[in-house]
Amino acid sequence: MSTHVTIDPTLDFAIERFIDAPTRLVWEALTNPEHLKEWYMPKPWGRVSRAEMDLRPGGIIRIDIAVGDGPDSPNVGCILEVVPMERLVWTSMLFPGYRPAVFDDIPITAVMTMESVGTGTRYVFTALHRNEADLDTNKTSGFYEGSEIAVDQFVAHVHAMK
Repeated sequence: MSTHVTIDPTLDFAIERFIDAPTRLVWEALTNPEHLKEWYMPKPWGRVSRAEMDLRPGGIIRIDIAVGDGPDSPNVGCILEVVPMERLVWTSMLFPGYRPAVFDDIPITAVMTMESVGTGTRYVFTALHRNEADLDTNKTSGFYEGSEIAVDQFVAHVHAMK
């Protein structure tokens, strides 16, 4: 299965970066739970308390976060597509095994792509939303800003792995 995504600016946002590192390092930082703990949560805001990823369609993605000194908040989703060193797609709309999810957060489908460009990697994180209200809520709640911070932390983490 290869998911083609067309960005609709009224429903989605994408964050693109060039990473001066080989794609294999970008993939490792993106998919290894120990690396996820280092960059996923904006450091000024909190921390990742638990990370788990089963890299297969239907597998779990779990990234529990804690804001400030607050309690852990579980974030569990389902992996939809894995193309090693090219593409990872997951959604919070489903639990592992494609089971319907029930939660009180704004659901997204996340599409992360990467491609080799010279000696580096073009990385794109895309967040797909159900509707304009969800996108607006994610922009005003800090999710978009936090995603930009996390992507910058991701780039710095990959550079530190070199």
